Amino acid sequence: MGATTTASVKALAADGAGRREKRTITDIRNSKRTGEKMVYMSVPDYTSARWAEMAGVDVAVVGDSLAMVAHGHPSTIPATMDMMVLHAQAVRRGTPNTFVLGCMPYQSYNTVERALTNATRFMQDALCDAVKPQGGRSQAHILKALVDAGIPTASHIGLTPHTIATFGGFKIQGRTAEAAMKILEDALAIEDAGCFMLEFEAVPAPIAKLISEQLSIPTIGIGAGAGCDGQILLAYDLLGVFIDFKPKFTKRYANLTEVAVTGIRSYVEEVKTGAFPDDDHSYKVDPAEYERFASLVEKRRHI
Repeated sequence: MGATTTASVKALAADGAGRREKRTITDIRNSKRTGEKMVYMSVPDYTSARWAEMAGVDVAVVGDSLAMVAHGHPSTIPATMDMMVLHAQAVRRGTPNTFVLGCMPYQSYNTVERALTNATRFMQDALCDAVKPQGGRSQAHILKALVDAGIPTASHIGLTPHTIATFGGFKIQGRTAEAAMKILEDALAIEDAGCFMLEFEAVPAPIAKLISEQLSIPTIGIGAGAGCDGQILLAYDLLGVFIDFKPKFTKRYANLTEVAVTGIRSYVEEVKTGAFPDDDHSYKVDPAEYERFASLVEKRRHI
């Protein structure tokens, strides 16, 4: 990284990211009317949250995909509320000026009582700005209960990772007219429940666009084309940090794993050869004090 770039990054960090003020629910709702494309990014930790704020991301999402990218699980199912709250707290500390959306993990909202308890943990313990369960018509009563309790709520339809077993794997949803109509009905149920936003995942672009046009609330897409009102990607995917697999809808804007491994290899080599640490990376001591210390060591040896 050149000196100019390094200085720019330091300046951004120093001035609180040099970005707009924290987005609000009103801003997100109004984006549907104004046509502003809202940028969401799923961030699992403090450092990626800092990057998101410095870069001007509108909404930092604490997604349960962190069970995969941060904990090495094969799916999102093992994510727990304790895990999610811990990560959400770190993200909140990293994004003091960014809207934070906490994603409710598997089976954390299977009853109204449980949904209210766990959503409250996101809002109260992690200071999130909103929560996001998954589901449409089947979860409408849950969504409405959260909204009625004063908890800003969004939802997620199309390919829903919490019900991946019923889909037979990660498969595109809404490929037939009948399947697309079910997604539309889910979207309308989410809107009717009072949610401020919904997310489409793995839905054909024309289908997502037409459904979005039927709604008064904004939509964000992940693998759902440009016709949504905003987009979301995982920070670790778009930066090339998570490399176990790459979804079709992910565009790589950087390859941090390659950079990281190259750097670590250089570190390994320098330690093995004795090139690191050198004088520039070691602390010094006053020569007179060293001589006194060496003399005391010598005396001790002869006691």
